[in-house]
Amino acid sequence: MKVAIVLGTRPEIVKMAPLVRVCQRRDVDFVLIHTGQHYSYEMDRVFFQDLELPDPKYNLNVGSGTHGRQTGAILIAMEKVFMEERPDVVLVQGDTNTVLAGALAAAKLSITIGHVEAGLRSFDRRMPEEVNRVLADHMSDMLFAPTEVSMQNLLGEGIDLKKIHVVGNTVVDALVQNMEISHRRGKALAALGLRPQGYLLGTLHRQENVDDPVRLRNLIDGLSLSGTELGVKVILPLHPRTKKNIVSFGMLLPENVQMIDPVGYLDFLQLEANALLLMTDSGGIQEEACILHVPCVTLRDSTERPETVAVGGNVLAGADPKLILQGAKDMMSRNRDWTCPLGDGRSAERILDIIVAHSV
Repeated sequence: MKVAIVLGTRPEIVKMAPLVRVCQRRDVDFVLIHTGQHYSYEMDRVFFQDLELPDPKYNLNVGSGTHGRQTGAILIAMEKVFMEERPDVVLVQGDTNTVLAGALAAAKLSITIGHVEAGLRSFDRRMPEEVNRVLADHMSDMLFAPTEVSMQNLLGEGIDLKKIHVVGNTVVDALVQNMEISHRRGKALAALGLRPQGYLLGTLHRQENVDDPVRLRNLIDGLSLSGTELGVKVILPLHPRTKKNIVSFGMLLPENVQMIDPVGYLDFLQLEANALLLMTDSGGIQEEACILHVPCVTLRDSTERPETVAVGGNVLAGADPKLILQGAKDMMSRNRDWTCPLGDGRSAERILDIIVAHSV
C-alpha cells in the first residue's frame, strides 16, 4: 500500500506531521507532496526541519494567485504526480485550494481519497474555504471527522455513514508532539522581551478581513482597545498579505500594537502557550488555543470550530471594535477549565488503522 500525503500550507504541514510520523513508525510506504500554495518549499523548509520531518519528494511551487489559477495549477501538477506514483490512497487535510485540487485530481484517476478534518462547516459560502471543504468531503471515500458535530454535518448533507469515521483532530497529536520540541528550541519570548501572560497575541490573514480597508482598520482598533483595557501590549505577527495591505491602505498601527515578522512554528507555539489572550481569524489557532487552555476571541462572523465556543474556550466577535473589546473582557472573566473536545492525541493512529483496513 502506498499513501500520498498532500500539503500546501503551513497549517497543513503541522496537522499532517503526525500522519507522516505514524507512517514512518509503522513502515508504511508514503510519498510526501508539497504544492507550495502559500510559499515556496524553500520558505517552508524550516517548518520541515523544525518538526523533524523528511523533505517532500515533490515540490510543485505553484505560488499564490487567484483561486482559479492556483487551483488549476495544482490540479495539473498533481495529476502528473499521481500518474507517476500510482498511490493507493491520497490524503488531503482541511479546506485549502490544495485540498480541493488534490482531491479532484485523485477522483479523476479513481484513487481512493481520505479527507482529514472532514465535516467542518461555517455555513458561510462567502468563504472560499467553505466551498473547498464541502466539495472535498463529497469527493472523498474516507471522511475523517474530528468530532460528533462534524459527523452530523456530513450526515446532514447525505453522505453515507459508512464513509465517516470520528477520529479526533490531528492538531491535538501535533501539539502534544511539538510542545516538547518548542520548550527546547523556542526563543520567541526572550527575543521579544515578553513575560508569560504579559501580552495579547493577534493574527489576521483571511481574505474577507484583510482585503477590506474598513474592516481591517476596525479589527486593528479592536485589538488595540483590548490591549489597553487589559493593560498589555498586542503582538501581531503579520502575514505577508496583511502587511502588504496595511502599507497599501496607508494605515498606521496604534502604539500598543507591535507588528512583528512571521515567526517559525516552534516560536509561535511558545507565543500561543504564554499569551494572556489569543485574538485571531485562524481556524487552526482557535483549535490550538482550546487545547492549550488559552482564552480565544475569534475575529470573524462565523466559525467552523463551534465546539471551541460551546465548551467556553472561544467567543465570536466579528469586526466591530466594541464587540471585540467585549469579547476580550468576556473571555478574561472565564475560568480556563474547559474540557478540550478535539481528541486525545491518537488521531493519526486511528486514521492509519482505518486506511489499512480499507485497503485489505
